[in-house]
Amino acid sequence: MPCRLEVPDGLMFGKWKYEMPNESPVFIAFRSSTKKNVQYDDVPDYKDRLSLSENYTLSIKNARISDEKRFVCMLVTEDDVSEEPTIVKVFKQPSQPEILHQADFLETEKLKMLGECVVRDSYPEGNVTWYKNGRVLQPVEGVVVINLRKVENRSTGLFTMTSSLQYMPTKEDANAKFTCIVTYYGPSGQKTIQSEPVVFDVHYPTEKVTIRVLSQSSTIKEGDNVTLKCSGNGNPPPQEFLFYIPGETEGIRSSDTYVMTDVRRNATGEYKCSLIDKSMMDATTITVHYLDLQLTPSGEVTKQIGEALPVSCTISSSRNATVFWIKDNTRMKTSPSFSSLQYQDAGNYICETTLQEVEGLKKRKTLKLIVEGKPQIKMTKKTNTNKMSKTIVCHVEGFPKPAVQWTVTGSGSLINKTEETKYVNGKFSSKIIIAPEENVTLTCIAENQLERTVTSLNVSAISIPEYDEPEDRNDDNSEKVNDQAKLIVGIVVGLLLVALVAGVVYWLYVKKSKTASKHVDKDLGNIEENKKLEENNHKSET
Repeated sequence: MPCRLEVPDGLMFGKWKYEMPNESPVFIAFRSSTKKNVQYDDVPDYKDRLSLSENYTLSIKNARISDEKRFVCMLVTEDDVSEEPTIVKVFKQPSQPEILHQADFLETEKLKMLGECVVRDSYPEGNVTWYKNGRVLQPVEGVVVINLRKVENRSTGLFTMTSSLQYMPTKEDANAKFTCIVTYYGPSGQKTIQSEPVVFDVHYPTEKVTIRVLSQSSTIKEGDNVTLKCSGNGNPPPQEFLFYIPGETEGIRSSDTYVMTDVRRNATGEYKCSLIDKSMMDATTITVHYLDLQLTPSGEVTKQIGEALPVSCTISSSRNATVFWIKDNTRMKTSPSFSSLQYQDAGNYICETTLQEVEGLKKRKTLKLIVEGKPQIKMTKKTNTNKMSKTIVCHVEGFPKPAVQWTVTGSGSLINKTEETKYVNGKFSSKIIIAPEENVTLTCIAENQLERTVTSLNVSAISIPEYDEPEDRNDDNSEKVNDQAKLIVGIVVGLLLVALVAGVVYWLYVKKSKTASKHVDKDLGNIEENKKLEENNHKSET
């Protein structure tokens, strides 16, 4: 505190004092202008806290509330005493406000103590204000009740302010932030300090009940597990409900969830839930989708060639279903229909159906169709282009696949050098190539589990032109044309040579007729092997 007096001429000394409330002075410091010495009076409140400079500025350290006084600087000469007062104001910033004794929760329609805002060690005393979401809470009778009390610490002179707030919340206050602010004065003017915000759990009754279906997909199908969840919008939410299931007359008491496992189509219907007191109800509809497939006939079915086989695939579903057929892993354009079964109709048939809107709902059934038939034989012959041999073909149909044997009529010997085509749709062919020196009769034997079929064909000697049997119509067209051309050329050449060789042919025929079979055997294989085959054939026939 500077002494706000001009130092006069002839100054003897300067003194500082303060005035008591009753205006009696208390001297605290003295400084001589001539002896330059400083003396401090024995005042307990200021012991070791004072300092007086040469210009008579008084310093007080470790300020206290009690230092808020009227101090006076005195300058004394022989003729005069001058005085100048200084009024000292002391300020203490309060602590940050704290909201204590907070309520565990608030309830709508009930006035309840929310908490107390406590501000400590303030000087001078401050003012406490409550805020909700940044807006001042004004007292409202029965809704907002604020009480402020101030306590002074006699030893320190500091104030503690406590503001209590009673509050009646609404449902909208569930997430409201409550704060309190202290407004106080300092050397530079008015200032504020705010508390940390506090959010209270606001309890309010349930006003609406909602039922939901919890499922792994948007649609429900037979076999799924379904969970019903009921909820109320109160706080705290209700923990128990009554669930009403189709077919049940009374509600089923349960927690907020009700689980149904492996649901069937009869579970389709309206489901409800309510509070335990049966107030406030909500409903939802569940549709359990299903898909049935009936294939007639199904499994493994064996039929005879030429028979009729009606096939039906019947669908029953909760929605329109898509149906398609698959045969041997290939999708069919139309449904199968068999008025006269053929070998190519045999195979694995699958009737498959799906509900496109329902994930995972697919059904399929299989028909394994077996078409059986007794062996059917047709024999053909043609002369090869080299005129040195003939090709004899035995065309066979039947299922199961017939076993084929060739024999030479008369000798009964087996022919082993044969070639077979691929077995497709119950058909294949077996052929041999021979160069007979005499006329022969060849027999083709086809046998399966159903029957044994035998057909013979007369074949002229290689030197005698003859009409060739046409190949089977199912053979390749190019082969047909070539074979027919070769046949015509052979006939023409043969006719030209008939007149020249007729006598020779007749003579050879007479001479060689007894050994014709031996020559055939010679062309087809080893004579000893044929004899063994003949013996084996004779034994099997016996």
